[in-house]
Amino acid sequence: MGISGRKIAIIHDWLTGMRGGEKVLELLVGLYPNADIFTLLWIKGSVSPKIEKHYITTSFLQKFPFINKRYRYYLPLFPIAIESFDLNGYDLVISSSHCVAKGVIPPPHARHICYCHTPMRYIWNMYFDYFGKERNVLTGLIYKSVAHHLRIWDVSSSERVDSFIANSANVANRIKRYYNKPAKVIYPPVDTDFYYPMPDRLLKESYYLIVSALVPYKRVDLSIEAFNQTGQKLVIIGEGPEKKYLVKKAKSNITFYGWATNEQLRMWYSHCEALIFPGEEDFGIIPVEAQACGSPVIAYGKGGATETIIDRVTGIFFDKQRKEDLIQAIKTHETMVYDKKKIIANAKRFSNKMFFDCFKAHVNQIIKS
Repeated sequence: MGISGRKIAIIHDWLTGMRGGEKVLELLVGLYPNADIFTLLWIKGSVSPKIEKHYITTSFLQKFPFINKRYRYYLPLFPIAIESFDLNGYDLVISSSHCVAKGVIPPPHARHICYCHTPMRYIWNMYFDYFGKERNVLTGLIYKSVAHHLRIWDVSSSERVDSFIANSANVANRIKRYYNKPAKVIYPPVDTDFYYPMPDRLLKESYYLIVSALVPYKRVDLSIEAFNQTGQKLVIIGEGPEKKYLVKKAKSNITFYGWATNEQLRMWYSHCEALIFPGEEDFGIIPVEAQACGSPVIAYGKGGATETIIDRVTGIFFDKQRKEDLIQAIKTHETMVYDKKKIIANAKRFSNKMFFDCFKAHVNQIIKS
């Protein structure tokens, strides 16, 4: 049972790795320790023990062939799968959604609060990033043929949500545009107590850093083009379907390390010349983690980065997603003298405690209303 004896269900799109959405989920299950989790699929061992100790229900997609590595290919089936969950008996439904989780069908008496990382990016703002230049022609044709129907479902299913919480003003604007719904902004939690400057180094030489899932909209390819030209050392931490393509594209000054532990990330953050953040993100937890470790961020000046980075104080923005603009931002960065204390103080605005207090207060307000 949850708050005031209520039974709580938390809906999350999928559990396949510890990225930004899963870090939010980790705090949600900490906030509501007796909640049950519902998700499209779960790769056991891919997320933290704090999440996996909960009772987790998966959809029928869990048994589909190649689901662990090719789950995005089943996108047309996601709405049916998320609607298949039987939530009878639950009084409060909290969806942590960047795809279809918010489309779950809540019981008539239950309140449904959606913490929205973004409206489904595959069919809205990132549609052309994913499918406009689809390297797999057959896959591209299949998804384009169903995208229109997915948009209709996505808008209609937004009516099942009693209250939207957006992870940034950037996402709140998208919720208004696509769903015509208001959203309260509560920034995602960042463990600023864990992330702090470390004395130990993983590399002796200087390096720039990317920490990212290797998917098209993250624009890691842009960074590779820029560093191929400058010849400076770039370390890329992450995995994803674009990895083979990106490795082939990169020159010898660029090194791929796969995913890292939180402890390793803390050291990578602490000693980089700067974190490179070339994509347009909904919010972007990684730039805040880097700043908490005292490192500046060179970021594309749109999306959530504009809410977490102070230009020429805690980092540098570049205006267009072109290698020339990124290279110029790196050159500008190299002329800057940063105050590490100001960088760390900026990150503290996004602490776990701030998230806990704001989220709990909002949920209690919705329940009372």
